[in-house]
Amino acid sequence: MNSKIIAEVRSMRKSNTFAYISSINDEGFPQVKCMFNLKSDDIKTHYFSTNTSSARVAQYRKNPKASVYYSKKIPSFKGALFTGTMEVVEDSETKERFWNKGDEKYYPKGVTDPDYCILKFTAETVNFYSSLKNTTIAIDDI
Repeated sequence: MNSKIIAEVRSMRKSNTFAYISSINDEGFPQVKCMFNLKSDDIKTHYFSTNTSSARVAQYRKNPKASVYYSKKIPSFKGALFTGTMEVVEDSETKERFWNKGDEKYYPKGVTDPDYCILKFTAETVNFYSSLKNTTIAIDDI
């Protein structure tokens, strides 16, 4: 596999503040939402915090199929579309791991707020777009 592509995918994943995540609604249509990109140690697993009561959490509980998209525009447009599954995580250890100062704004009861959970995305593939070309890579090859 092209080491330059792998380096670009890793850089894009690590440097983006935001990611676009998708889920499937009850009618079978994709739903996309921009989320804060929580830091992770590996390319296969991505984390996001959200409200347990959100429509997105309900959708992932019914259908865990998901995608996560990162992009950058400078100096030219590039994108990385990860495909995999999303899990709703509510254990205290994981919630504490990703808790950030200021999260009280979204979860007023703090890290133990029952309306605070973590979405854990596990990638299977990534499709990298650059210079009018697409390259799909199995995540285990990165």
